[in-house]
Amino acid sequence: MPELSFSSYERYFESSQLNFFFSIHEIFFSKFFSLVSSSDFSGRTKLSTAITQTPNMSIQKKGNKRSAEIVASKPNKKSKNVEPASESNSETEESASNSSESSDTEDEDELDKMDDSEEEEEEEEESDDEDNGESKDNFDPNKKTSKEQHEEQRKLLKERKTKRKSGVEVERIKKLWEKLRAKNPPMPKEVRDKLCDEVWSLCEGVLGDLVLKHDASRVVQTLVKYSSKERRDKISKELKPYYYKLATSAYGKFLLIKLLHYGSKESRGLVIKELHGKLRKLMRHREGAYVVEDLFVLYATTKQRNLMIREFWGSQYAYFPNENDTRNVIEVCAESAEKKKLIAGNLFGTIKASVEKGSIGFQILHAAMREYVQIFEGQEVRDFIELVTEQFAELVHTPEGCEVACTVLAKATAKERKSLLKSLKPHSEALANNEHGQMVLQLIFMTVDDTVLIQKTFLNEYEEYMANVITGKISRRPFIYLLNGLDKSYFSPAVLNDFAKYMEMSKETSKKPEDERRSQILKFFLPCFYKTFLDSPYDILKENVGAQFVQELLLNNQFPDISGELRTKSIDTIIDCVRGDLTSEEHLINRAYTPRLLKFLIQGGKWNRDTKQVDEVEGIELGLPFALKFVDELFDNGKDADALINWISHKESSFVLVALHDKFKFSKEKFAAEFIKALKKQNKTIKKQGEDNKGAQLLLKVLN
Repeated sequence: MPELSFSSYERYFESSQLNFFFSIHEIFFSKFFSLVSSSDFSGRTKLSTAITQTPNMSIQKKGNKRSAEIVASKPNKKSKNVEPASESNSETEESASNSSESSDTEDEDELDKMDDSEEEEEEEEESDDEDNGESKDNFDPNKKTSKEQHEEQRKLLKERKTKRKSGVEVERIKKLWEKLRAKNPPMPKEVRDKLCDEVWSLCEGVLGDLVLKHDASRVVQTLVKYSSKERRDKISKELKPYYYKLATSAYGKFLLIKLLHYGSKESRGLVIKELHGKLRKLMRHREGAYVVEDLFVLYATTKQRNLMIREFWGSQYAYFPNENDTRNVIEVCAESAEKKKLIAGNLFGTIKASVEKGSIGFQILHAAMREYVQIFEGQEVRDFIELVTEQFAELVHTPEGCEVACTVLAKATAKERKSLLKSLKPHSEALANNEHGQMVLQLIFMTVDDTVLIQKTFLNEYEEYMANVITGKISRRPFIYLLNGLDKSYFSPAVLNDFAKYMEMSKETSKKPEDERRSQILKFFLPCFYKTFLDSPYDILKENVGAQFVQELLLNNQFPDISGELRTKSIDTIIDCVRGDLTSEEHLINRAYTPRLLKFLIQGGKWNRDTKQVDEVEGIELGLPFALKFVDELFDNGKDADALINWISHKESSFVLVALHDKFKFSKEKFAAEFIKALKKQNKTIKKQGEDNKGAQLLLKVLN
């Protein structure tokens, strides 16, 4: 067996400061090679002894940081008893190199020292355990109670607080603040002003040391709330260097919001100016994003908002704002393709980072998105839709977000629209009830070609609370569109222009004609509309917008096979709802729109201002058939004089009698002529009505 030398390894490990660890391996391998060189049994015995002993020698407790030199310096108290080798073994061992023999001796000493150190540590642990046992068994009368220990801890904590920067002032200020913030009983203004003066005398000049501490920050917030305008301006100026720190502080952000809320126009402008250039960074910050949102939504002027949004265009607009530049993003990007690429890249980078941080619901981010969707094209459209699909519902509650959502829906492919509708499904009720969300829902009805997908996504969701939807002034609009299209009675010119813009965008992805798409969706929803009304007719008719919706529902005759029988039941239900004592406050005739609804049903259609006549809808049991049925059910065709007098005497119902007279006067029906005769018999009753009964006065004119 050739001689082995570890000198080269020793130099390497000494330079790496790993002497102790590898000295153990050196001992083991030197014994291993020296014993392997011997071929007799006793050598093998010595080898097995070395193998079994060496691991135990190398064990150290975890966390022991002593170096090999410290361990080696301890005196030996214990030595290993190694069985002496036989003569034959010694002759064999003499054939080993001198270097191996010398290393053996040194290694054995080293291992002995390690064992000694381990033994000492064990003895120390045992002694510690004994001490602990004695302390448990023997009660120490000098030991402090738990109350005394807590008292010392409180005293120590108080000392530490006073040693901090401005610590003494903070403690004095907090005592005054406890009095200042009291609300019950209400504090007189003079006392509060005096306390504010005392707090300000302690705070002035050291506000920067106070505002970032959670307790002292609340003191300054209270001071801002109850101070005069001049003092608030002083506080704003003194805190000017700390605005960014306040915006990113978990406690300081509330103080900054208080300064914005109670501050003057000048102090708000100071905050906006100081934070300008840092908005993109703040939008990526968990605390700062909320400050920027409040600043944009609640406190910034239109001009300031435009400058804040321009900051997202890039560094040029962030650090060198031009207040006189009123161009929009489309006009700026039209100057050159490079500028457009740069602005689009900066906008998308900020949007993506904010969305990933969970800030997609912020209105200022929606405003930045609105800038981006005006200039994106090609693959940028696909990337943006992919980015916002999962959180698409977060866009629809702000005007800027609504515009972004509508643009996305108009430009999305069929596959992308399916994913967008899937993300909106859990928020169906909120979507319809939101001022801006209902516009997104209507655009879905106007642009998505897959009408079966719309039915599967929304029909079951709206069936549960359709009564609330059709009686809401805002939520009913998408469903009014299904019944009557873009009627100018329900949609303003501005809204119609917006829808026209989005429909123009959707020409590349929407292939069906609009009327065909609307008709297919209506076919799914029509039974639900009728069922909802028949289940709770009084609750719907007592709301003016609900009665209006029922009017549009009954006048629609696109699907006679579906609505024929349901319309007949609905007409009977309406007649039943207007029976009874008209003087009761709960009677439907006292609702503003019920007389108008009855008038529409008697006329059989709506009044056309251009042609100056009623556009009657044929084949829907309205008009003359409804009038005859109404008179027969409520007045027994004029024979029930008491019911007739009751309707003449009420100022709202008398207008319904005027509508019946106008419908019957040109009719050749026998019942119609008999009812007019019955009205004329009540001429004296009509004349007795007061001036407030305008309907009775009009009825008297038409009868004469």
